[in-house]
Amino acid sequence: MPAPHPAFDSSVNRVSRDLGVDIPIVQAPMGWIARSQLASAVSAAGACGIIETSSGELDTVKDEIRAMRELTDRPFGVNIAQAFVRDPAIAEFVIDQGVKFVTTSAGSPTKYTGVLKAAGLTVYHVVPTLAAALKAVDAGVDGLVVEGGEGGGFKSPTPVSTMVLLPLVRSRVDVPIIAAGGICDGMTMAAAFALGAEGVQMGTRMVSAAESPVHDNWKQAIVSAAETDTLFLNDRHSPALRALRTDRTEALQYAEHNVFGDFGDAKSLYFGGDMNAAIALSGQVAGRIDDVRPVADIIAGTVSEFAATVARLAG
Repeated sequence: MPAPHPAFDSSVNRVSRDLGVDIPIVQAPMGWIARSQLASAVSAAGACGIIETSSGELDTVKDEIRAMRELTDRPFGVNIAQAFVRDPAIAEFVIDQGVKFVTTSAGSPTKYTGVLKAAGLTVYHVVPTLAAALKAVDAGVDGLVVEGGEGGGFKSPTPVSTMVLLPLVRSRVDVPIIAAGGICDGMTMAAAFALGAEGVQMGTRMVSAAESPVHDNWKQAIVSAAETDTLFLNDRHSPALRALRTDRTEALQYAEHNVFGDFGDAKSLYFGGDMNAAIALSGQVAGRIDDVRPVADIIAGTVSEFAATVARLAG
């Protein structure tokens, strides 16, 4: 595990403090991907692995949360994606499992924040706009995941880039912020810190990690992608989607109907490697990823480059 940078120390960094980690990097809660195989590797590297719920497979997700206890003794979190989790008992299950950190997304911050905080958990809410950030803070969340529109996955139909959104939110709230969207290395992490974040979230970089459970075809599609090889879909509806350019997504690019219904057979894409079986969610940062690396190497390289970037700017 790399030596943490002084900027990550929990005495000065609220994200490190809240998550109980040495390195304030969070792995994004991607459906079917953010499970124990990947999340435990992230936590073992000193960062924070997250277990997803957006797949909607709650029985499997519950098994994955239990598996984390066997795979790592380090902190991890769970995401509650409200649009995809209809069972309100998920909050009680997360509490009963002894999870200490939860991100909530795809819904109102008022739904679970109270019950989770009352049980002693730390709650961060994912926000794509300033208005959503202010609402979440008013609801009593401990922190925010501020997600720029260049990131992959489900998005606001009116995306705002991290470069604009992050300093805007920082100027209006005092809670700790994890930046998401466009983050894949130490240089982008340092940029996020300069804009007001105290931690970062990585999605596409973790999809392409060696421990990611997705088929190698998807990982290699990310490695081969140019910075222009994602498409923003469904901007007339919700959720909008950012995904890799494939035959399937190009056919949906200008659709007027809600293309979420055309998502396709996710498992055939994720685990079967058929890149046109479903929508392959990805951020624009795919254009900056050129290899498949173990999670520990990704984290260590990020910490090293963060330190070098900060030192270069200070010099």
